[in-house]
Amino acid sequence: MALTVGTAGHIDHGKTWLVRALTGKDTDRLPEERRRGISIDLGYAPLELPDGRRLSLVDVPGHERFVRTMVAGATGIDLFLLVVDAAEGARPQTFEHLAILRLLGVSAGVVAVTKADAVDEETLELALDEARELVPEAEAVAVSAKTGAGLDELRAALGRAADGVRGRVSSGPARLFVDRVFSLRGIGTVATGTLWSGTLGEGDVLRVEPGGAEVRVRSVQVHDLPVERAEAGQRVAVSLPGVERRDLRRGDALVVPGAFPSSYRLDVTLEELREIEDGARLSVHHGTSRIPARVVRAGGRAAQLRLATAVVAVRGDRVVLRGETTLGGATVLDPAPPRRLDPERLALLERGDPASIVAAVVHAPVSVSELAARGLLSPAELEQGLRAVRRAGDWAFSEAWLAETAAHVEERLRRRAEASPLDPGLALAELLPAQPWAPAILPLLPVERRGGVASLPGATASLGARAEAAAALEAELAAAGVAAAKVDDAELARFLEAQGRLVRLGDGFAVGAGGYEVARDLLVQECRAAGEITLARFRDLAGVGRRDAQLLLERFDQDGLTRRIGDRRVLRRAAREG
Repeated sequence: MALTVGTAGHIDHGKTWLVRALTGKDTDRLPEERRRGISIDLGYAPLELPDGRRLSLVDVPGHERFVRTMVAGATGIDLFLLVVDAAEGARPQTFEHLAILRLLGVSAGVVAVTKADAVDEETLELALDEARELVPEAEAVAVSAKTGAGLDELRAALGRAADGVRGRVSSGPARLFVDRVFSLRGIGTVATGTLWSGTLGEGDVLRVEPGGAEVRVRSVQVHDLPVERAEAGQRVAVSLPGVERRDLRRGDALVVPGAFPSSYRLDVTLEELREIEDGARLSVHHGTSRIPARVVRAGGRAAQLRLATAVVAVRGDRVVLRGETTLGGATVLDPAPPRRLDPERLALLERGDPASIVAAVVHAPVSVSELAARGLLSPAELEQGLRAVRRAGDWAFSEAWLAETAAHVEERLRRRAEASPLDPGLALAELLPAQPWAPAILPLLPVERRGGVASLPGATASLGARAEAAAALEAELAAAGVAAAKVDDAELARFLEAQGRLVRLGDGFAVGAGGYEVARDLLVQECRAAGEITLARFRDLAGVGRRDAQLLLERFDQDGLTRRIGDRRVLRRAAREG
């Protein structure tokens, strides 16, 4: 599944430096960007995850003057990488970028607290706490692009966030919004963008909207690598012979001819009403385009956006509405309404019959309480309409969405069981996105749940052929006592640790469970007596080498037993009082 991740955050908080550290690619390509030291345009790079998956990464400008460029990059992303300076914390564009992401429905992502090397430990902890409060649904990771600290943890966190994203649809007609156009000698005009739906390949005939010119695809690349066909969600570059560079621009859409008619008017449901009045003139950001528009009210939540330039939209597309700042967002109800605003027709579109209303609204999980609060249906009509969908507690799910989600979950668990017979389950936090509907959907999925872990029905962890290797490893660790031993079979180590038979340390080492307890007791006794402990003192007490002492101390930090202060360690409060 192809996914695109986009940066977000205030200027000078280190987005581009972090992208360079993660990908090895400098996305500031313009001479003006390098001269001024700030990002002005969108930048792109491939990002390799620890499990071998490759994400497309879009780096956006952080300056307030380039928010419209940020929106153009954000509209095509599936998950975010919000960047917050550890010393400065959240700033104006942090909040505006986050608001834009929410208006676009981008809910999955990670917060990177950057420049961690430039602050003390207490300041860093405060910055992490602020980041978690700012985006409670996202992991917060401390990183330093300068030293490389935290980069592996950040890649892993992005992988976990990507696990909960469903991705884009490759089965429909192709729709690509152009965000960059350039010419290459011997190749001609090249257009790049994120493929929103469908696939693209050599020989495909597309239509440029708005405008109507037909073009033929000569070749397709994904991050500078030729591909036979690009899939939805990927960053794509298409070579278009016979097209002049001046004939394409950011905001144009490359689409299958006849599949997406363009429109100068959109019937929408506004997501923010307080600051947007009837007749208000503003900018509508859709795809990679920015279009002057006027709002025409129809009463209630419905309105019509009358656009200065046509757009290619489908029902359910999200748009961002901006004046001097971001005002709100809207969801497209009808991409091709009649020329005149008809309040009755819009009301019918919003209401319809009970089954149609519920089916239209519940294409993604919706709480029944929220449906009732919208006032679109009476309580009796709502109960009637809900018969057309699946319910679990206070949540309603469409049959199509539920079937697709169940198939996705089953396939992930099947792959997990095949790849990891010792650990065939997945934590629910990994299996399902961090959404309020996640607990409600569990009874509707083909899984067995044991505590916080789900697996395929009947799937059980078993040593099987590795029983002899497990016994040999335990005997080796028992003989080593407090000393660490190298464990080549990481999966076996995880299995034995889950059973309390060993404790894993860093760099692929482990100690027996008994040895760990002995080392722990030595540390606790010394800290209670002396108030602190150093690496050298612990090494001497445990009778091990510096490497083993370091690994054990880092594990004690990780377990919340100790806190490091310079070259000393002290017990945390719970350990002191326990």
